Amino acid sequence: MKLYLASSSPRRRELMGYTGIPFEIKVSDADELADGAPDELVRENARRKGRAVAAHCPDHVVLSADTLVYLPDEQTVLGKPRDKEDAVRMLKSMQGKWHEVYTGVCVIGPLGEDVRVDVAKVLFDPLTDETIRQYVDTNEPMDKAGSYALQGVGGMFVRRIEGSYSCVIGLPMATVRDMLMPYSLIF
Repeated sequence: MKLYLASSSPRRRELMGYTGIPFEIKVSDADELADGAPDELVRENARRKGRAVAAHCPDHVVLSADTLVYLPDEQTVLGKPRDKEDAVRMLKSMQGKWHEVYTGVCVIGPLGEDVRVDVAKVLFDPLTDETIRQYVDTNEPMDKAGSYALQGVGGMFVRRIEGSYSCVIGLPMATVRDMLMPYSLIF
């Protein structure tokens, strides 16, 4: 039985690589939802990605995920920025405040479908407009939910995390372990 990671994210690939579990990448072409409650959005988007890949390999295990940032004070969902100005806008809206990172994880295999959601809270330091623009000019924020990379330069702006570090990066590894254990893919 093979494990397929239904993601083009280099961060998810890297996190899975640390496990030593052999896997292959099969990128999903599923359409993603953009409106709704954050937990339901990541749950449904992870499910859609997983089902799109599982349809082509029903006898194997498919792991998919979806991540977004939520600003509870403003009840606003932040996905990936459309352009640099959108990234600046997102970073300005988060600075000096707590935000939540939601990651939905879906495992589909011979034992059925399992979908779970992890949430981590992140406190951003206050940032100057100049710092935000310099960071955006690195292009690091451009393919990241919320416009920052915790594992990159953006990690310097994070004062505190409550919850899973790997959830913020895009794949909560303790949850993944729990979901893959029934398939004897882990220890």
